[in-house]
Amino acid sequence: MKKFNRHFMIGAATAAHQVEGNNVNSDFWTMENVQGSMYKEPSLDAVDHYNRYKEDIQLLIDAGCNSYRFSIEWARIEPTKGNFDPREVEHYREVLEFCHRNDITPIVTLHHFSSPKWLISEGGWESEKTINYFVRYCQHVVSELGGLIPYICTINEANMGKQISKIMKRMTETGVDAKNGDVQVGLNVDMKSKMETYYRSLGEAFGVAPSSVQTFLSPRSENGELIIMKCHEKARKVIKEVNPNIKVGITLSLYDHQSIPGGEVYVKKEQYEDFLLYLPYLQEDDFLGVQNYSRKIHGPNGVLKPDEDTRLTKMGYEYYPEALGNVLRFVAKHWQKPMIVTENGISTDNDEERIEFIERALNGVHQCVECGIQVIGYMYWSLLDNFEWQLGYEQTFGLIAVDRSTQIRYPKDSLKFLGSISRS
Repeated sequence: MKKFNRHFMIGAATAAHQVEGNNVNSDFWTMENVQGSMYKEPSLDAVDHYNRYKEDIQLLIDAGCNSYRFSIEWARIEPTKGNFDPREVEHYREVLEFCHRNDITPIVTLHHFSSPKWLISEGGWESEKTINYFVRYCQHVVSELGGLIPYICTINEANMGKQISKIMKRMTETGVDAKNGDVQVGLNVDMKSKMETYYRSLGEAFGVAPSSVQTFLSPRSENGELIIMKCHEKARKVIKEVNPNIKVGITLSLYDHQSIPGGEVYVKKEQYEDFLLYLPYLQEDDFLGVQNYSRKIHGPNGVLKPDEDTRLTKMGYEYYPEALGNVLRFVAKHWQKPMIVTENGISTDNDEERIEFIERALNGVHQCVECGIQVIGYMYWSLLDNFEWQLGYEQTFGLIAVDRSTQIRYPKDSLKFLGSISRS
């Protein structure tokens, strides 16, 4: 396939909680371990990326990639309210310095779903207090590490709470369980009967009423949506005050919404709620992180179910790599600044299928670049087979397989393929 120019960023992405292991002060660690947990299994050591990051990044380097997107874990930096851990700051400094020594461009996410446990006890992502807490954390990180960070994504998939809210509403109205392909995150919503016990346990663990447990992935109110965007705006402002050279953006989960006759109104509604609604808050951003895995086809009665012969991924999404190019073209109609594909990938046990997915997706990206759309990078999700939130370790998105009994890494051919594209 066609190569990208040498300035184009090609690499892979991870999220701290999904790969580092033993994130004991985070809300997710609590949710995984309470009585009646809705999680298939706890994260535990994950894939020990915290201790093995050099080995993992070196595999990315050896393949020929030039960029790495990862997250800094708030629950490590500020394990208890107002107390910042200098040892954890130094850990991430070492990660960043290793990237720079090896000509890997780091793209840092400051919040990728997981939060400190104490934040949830303080009201979580429905509390106005969270805005100042988040800004204080961002200011601390950038004051310490900003000189090593060229790109910052403040918040990963800021629109995910709204997407989850729609799924929960649809389940309540129809009595039908949602499927994995309904949302671009590892979410288990097939056990409604256990929710009451689960939230009671969470309430006890966080010291709040069960109905007041508001993690980042909880169904979100309109006020909660506004809090998220205020967090982004104020974080962007303080980041620029500390270091104006840092490029600041946010990432959004975006489907390729398509329609058959009669479904056009649903497409417009979904495009507004997924993307256009957030645009007013992003006008001062330097770039947008686009995250896409598949498409949704809408008919006169809403989303159409895939036919029996539709090719599906292990996550239950339609196998449709062309969705990425379509989404980039749609976004470009409303956004004339740079875009980075901060996530795009497939869960599959067949690596040839992964290679095909990457090739077809990147063909779409290349076509966008040739048309003048400002796409400046592509980060495959994920570098490693990892902890896929409520779904545990069964899903396999990674370019690198991991035997978790030994933590031995096994690079897949897809990693080599991705790296070969970056060499022009």
